[in-house]
Amino acid sequence: MAKLIDKIYIDVFPGKWLFIAIAFCAVLFLLSFFFTWLGDLPYLALGALILLVMLDLVLLYGTKTGIFLRRHLPERLSNGDDNELSIYIENFYNFPVSVGIIDEIPFQFQRRDIWFKTALPSRRNKTISYTLRPVKRGEYNFGQVRVYINSPLGLVARRFNFEGQKMVKVYPSFLHLRKYELMAISNRINEIGIKKIRRIGHSMEFDQVKNYVPGDDYRTLNWKATARRGELMVNSYTDEKAQHVYCVIDKSRVMKMPFEGMSLLDYAINASLVLSNIALVKDDKAGLITVAETIGSILPSDRKPAQLGKMAELLYKEKTRYLETNMEALYLSIRSTLKQRSLVVFFTNFESMSALNRQLPFLKRIAKFHLLLLVFFENTELKTLTETPAADVEGIYVKTIAEKFAYEKKLMVKELAKHGIMSVLSPPDQLNVNVINRYLAIKAQQKI
Repeated sequence: MAKLIDKIYIDVFPGKWLFIAIAFCAVLFLLSFFFTWLGDLPYLALGALILLVMLDLVLLYGTKTGIFLRRHLPERLSNGDDNELSIYIENFYNFPVSVGIIDEIPFQFQRRDIWFKTALPSRRNKTISYTLRPVKRGEYNFGQVRVYINSPLGLVARRFNFEGQKMVKVYPSFLHLRKYELMAISNRINEIGIKKIRRIGHSMEFDQVKNYVPGDDYRTLNWKATARRGELMVNSYTDEKAQHVYCVIDKSRVMKMPFEGMSLLDYAINASLVLSNIALVKDDKAGLITVAETIGSILPSDRKPAQLGKMAELLYKEKTRYLETNMEALYLSIRSTLKQRSLVVFFTNFESMSALNRQLPFLKRIAKFHLLLLVFFENTELKTLTETPAADVEGIYVKTIAEKFAYEKKLMVKELAKHGIMSVLSPPDQLNVNVINRYLAIKAQQKI
């Protein structure tokens, strides 16, 4: 009995109708001082209220397990995407109940509106779905799910606690990764902005000899096979495979800049995984290097199915640093790790020409031995300023400075091309498409 009283003391909360009833009784007691004819009516009302509260408690605590709840969490969350979660709840009471649900989501979301109010008939169940969009990678801790149950009387509410603490990892955007992979496999990637690249000539990697069908290149006719079979036969060629593609991700302070809640580092990590996945689909080998003031993670290129999982596991905890990139360490690491000519896709950022010139000698050294593709970001806020008409002298000054910085970004592309270094200048939200387009163009032109 003592335990039940303790539980009632902890898990019972007054409902709104209880406050209304108490206020009504208080008014009756106040009026009884002025109107003696009310007699014992206030005491009768108070006694009735106490009896109703006791009845409500009996209804709520008459069943040991009146409510069952289960929260469905994915094994991992996708960074920057809307992830669907759901709560399954079932009513074991013999009467309909009003339900209030509070889900204690991780503090990283900074949301206080995960509160659901619903009605649940007797012996029925319901599933409530909602979405969460993380903008940082790492470990997220979910708390308890607290459920508040009201009987039809609605005087008090009983609290139930479910689930308890659970940690879920937030990985780089694997939802985008799946989308691009499916598009690449089904040859529908042009639907999401990825261009079909016209090939110059064809790859010289032989695949098979097959029967001629209308549309085949007549220059690939195999005359010996044709003579033996008595019908036209052609040589079939395929893309060169097992080429090495390395994504190098800069984690220095230049990647801290935010865009739509995510840092440039998050966009670079998402794009590197998407690009690596497309490379694996094309039977190339994908590898990874991260760098800041020191070399971080190094994953040698491979095309095994588990390679992408290894990359995601390495990247989900990566954070931006506060020092400049050590380009000399990066150059030495690339020279020691990459034993043959590879496509090196370097995700970084430059805001001024002087910043590029500091790193240019090392970029030229890397480009001497490998095919270097430098990916950096267009400042969309500056672009907005340049396109907005100036309303006063201050606006003209701000617009002039913005145009100067925007022009410097274009000069960087020309400066890199002058030294034989390819580049991609992209807004963060279009990074995936622009990087894949450039990779497919490089494959089509057989530059690796």
